[in-house]
Amino acid sequence: MLVTVLSGAGMSAESGVPTFRDVETGLWATTDPYEISSSDGWRRHPERVWAWYLWRHYMMKAVQPNDGHRAVAAWQDYADVQVVTQNVDDLHERAGSTQVHHLHGSLFHFRCDRCQSTYEGPMPEMPEPVETVEPPVCACGGLVRPDVVWFGEQLPAVAWDRSVAAVVASDVAIVVGTSAVVYPAASLPELAIQSGIPVIEVNPEPTPLSGSVTLSLRETAATALPELLQRLPALLG
Repeated sequence: MLVTVLSGAGMSAESGVPTFRDVETGLWATTDPYEISSSDGWRRHPERVWAWYLWRHYMMKAVQPNDGHRAVAAWQDYADVQVVTQNVDDLHERAGSTQVHHLHGSLFHFRCDRCQSTYEGPMPEMPEPVETVEPPVCACGGLVRPDVVWFGEQLPAVAWDRSVAAVVASDVAIVVGTSAVVYPAASLPELAIQSGIPVIEVNPEPTPLSGSVTLSLRETAATALPELLQRLPALLG
């Protein structure tokens, strides 16, 4: 059985990961979100954008996977499990999931903004958030940026193609903690529905997807996922 899990911000929020709005406090309380999450903002103030993402990079070290992440990883003992996530953290990997496709990139990967080569050099320590930090410089002279998808940028082609392939090949798709309004990621569960694949939504709140799925569970990921795989035959009966 192939199970495809599509996870969003709500899943990481259960581990205490602040959402984008949550971290618009302190030093960034008056900052336009576009300025720290767009290529335009990067060109104007790379030292501010780098400081914000570097803080989030180090902040994640204090966050642990929750029972939902661990459950998805444990499913690998019984099924072929592929994870398609909109989250830029590494909680799925740290829980043990081995097939994870990051649609919006990762806080733990870096690349040059000029030659696009992967950066694996030293990173400055950041025990406390600061307003500006000069980004590292690549050997080609370009600036090193986080390998995440900013406003207006295309999703990574390889991750997108693998995600689509996982969805259309799956026996069941499980959509967890996503608002189902951010496209093109939101088109993936729609693709599963159009393909006749059972879709289970796990979300405490209704979403635009709720009326179209096979089943909506009004629970959190940490509550629903540990027993969901065993419940699938009865739920989909």
